[in-house]
Amino acid sequence: MRAMDDSPDDAPALPPDLRFLKGLVTVLTAVMILGVITVAALLVIRLNDDPPPMVISPGDYAVPDGVAVTGYSIADGHVILTGDDGVIRVYDAETGTLTREIGLGD
Repeated sequence: MRAMDDSPDDAPALPPDLRFLKGLVTVLTAVMILGVITVAALLVIRLNDDPPPMVISPGDYAVPDGVAVTGYSIADGHVILTGDDGVIRVYDAETGTLTREIGLGD
């Protein structure tokens, strides 16, 4: 008497199209598992990095007394500070020296 988990020797072979489909499903499963592992690893690497240092700090640049900085930005090696007096001041990002002042209004 044969055990129940034994397969019969005369089992019909799978048709070629079905074997091809079975192979595609197996490959797709493997690729998806590798993709999920890769995305998880990249997330762990990126989230464990130190945060980037603050690029600019408006307090590091000299503005006239009584003028408050209302906006700041960095562009092409220059730090741009906008004061509440209506003047845009452009500083060199490397040296911190004032290079230009632009009035905003009449």
